[in-house]
Amino acid sequence: MSTPRLLSFALCAALASFAHAEDAKPATQPPLSEQTVRSGGTMPAEQARVHFDHAELHFSVDPAQQSLDATARLTFSAREATDVLLLDLDRNLAISRIAVDGKTLNAAQWSNPDGRLRIQLPKALAKGGKATVEIHYGGKPHVAQKAPWDGGFVWSHTEDGQPWIATAVEGEGCDLFWPCIDHPMGKPDLVDTYVTVPKALAAPGNGVLVDIKDHGATHTYHWRAKHPTTYAISLNIGPFEVLKGDYHSRYGNTIPMQMWYLRGHEAQAKQLFGEFPRMLDFFEQEIGPYPFGDEKMGVVETPHLGMEHQTINAYGNGYPRSEYGFDWLLQHEFSHEWFGNQVTNADWDDMWLHEGFGTYMQPLYGQYLYGDMPYFSMLQNERSMVKNAFPIVAGRSQFEHEVYDAERGPGNDIYYKGSLMLHTLRQLIGDQAFFESVRRLVYGRPDPKPGNFAPHYATTREYIDIVNQVSGRDLGWFFDIYLRQSALPRLETRQDGNTLHVRWQVPQDKPFPMPVEVQVGDKLVTLPMTNGEGTVEAPAGTLVILDPRSKVLRDMPHFAEFQQWKKEQAQKKAKAGK
Repeated sequence: MSTPRLLSFALCAALASFAHAEDAKPATQPPLSEQTVRSGGTMPAEQARVHFDHAELHFSVDPAQQSLDATARLTFSAREATDVLLLDLDRNLAISRIAVDGKTLNAAQWSNPDGRLRIQLPKALAKGGKATVEIHYGGKPHVAQKAPWDGGFVWSHTEDGQPWIATAVEGEGCDLFWPCIDHPMGKPDLVDTYVTVPKALAAPGNGVLVDIKDHGATHTYHWRAKHPTTYAISLNIGPFEVLKGDYHSRYGNTIPMQMWYLRGHEAQAKQLFGEFPRMLDFFEQEIGPYPFGDEKMGVVETPHLGMEHQTINAYGNGYPRSEYGFDWLLQHEFSHEWFGNQVTNADWDDMWLHEGFGTYMQPLYGQYLYGDMPYFSMLQNERSMVKNAFPIVAGRSQFEHEVYDAERGPGNDIYYKGSLMLHTLRQLIGDQAFFESVRRLVYGRPDPKPGNFAPHYATTREYIDIVNQVSGRDLGWFFDIYLRQSALPRLETRQDGNTLHVRWQVPQDKPFPMPVEVQVGDKLVTLPMTNGEGTVEAPAGTLVILDPRSKVLRDMPHFAEFQQWKKEQAQKKAKAGK
């Protein structure tokens, strides 16, 4: 979940993390290289030449030493001929051995000076050829100072002193603890994770539990996940208990449900677990089949607020009660199983596809549960946080930190402005076309059923093309204004006798034929605004309400005034506290 830097992690209104968690932060730790801090950008040619077939990841975690001993066996297929493998791994994790297809390399055949691990293949791969690289490494992994807003390990403990450990690496990327291709399009086809921990602890993970092997004082959990998003692979270690159940889907399949919680929290966990079936029903009804139904819907209690880890969502919201009747954090993170894990952005510049849709799912869920009141209440809250400082989409390949930077990038607008834009799009093209566009985006087809789709990548351009196709209209003007411009369109009015003139003012006077409803007295009139303007008969003194049903995201000065007031109040409070 993220704040100005990272809210896939969630709506930044909630900053509460679990009261019993006190993160163990080192006094000092080696700085991350610039390369490791960055995630995404333009994929290097060497990485684009290979396809990531399989990752077999072995982790032995020592909670007392806060250390990691790991081995990664990674298999790649060559899309094009190549003589090198280029991976990403934090240089602070010392590498002790690298082998390719079973043969140990000498020190001159690999290097990792800045966190980009370059491995010279002993024998060049032809197109279609395969290679397996084995990397032994370990040490003290980077510790997050305020997860999930920054990435790394969280070493914490429970009330009775038991280790409670989690990873959250969306920002800096997978290379904080395993050698990967740190790019949205770097997903492996299959990941097997082996996590060895002390016998008193459990290690819930991504995908399906294959087995647990006993080694005396320790045991190893083996998990298997298909097509996991790179930053959605996680480690979770603690004295967990687990609730299990089955959800019988409207699509005929049965979905395992698991809730891993800390001992002593059974009552709260059972209440949260009780929300799982209706969340599944909502998403399957509104969007389509749960993408990982043959694995599980999983949640694990964490010492940080939350993260959308594939099939094992991190949850640290403290089990609150809500006026909306559901846990917004769990619902938000769960939404990323569809928007993030099933359909993955091809570039960080397309991250609004994860976060805009993921955020819109909360008001939609409120509407599904209780009608329009929670729907518009949540949209109102989102509207008060839209900044409009930078466009949501820059139109170029970006690093993660550029997108989430609230000072130099769109920041939380990819959540809130993205969500409100989707609300507006839904009003413009209607529910049938809107939800079909969402299904096509998520599954790559309009008729998803278990077994007839697989996770895939998507871009902003592809979603626009989908909307144009299902609506039968060219809506490029709509996305141009909302995604590629920072300023919102503004409605201007002018009274001329008994006639009210209404005009859209948009950046650079671009086309914006957005229809507008106007209430005049007790009559509702729709203005087509074909050329960005329209008129309606409204005698002086008559009640006039523009867009009375709040269908259109537009500039409204009172929101900016409210935001400025809040900023001033925060500054006064900070000054008084000094």
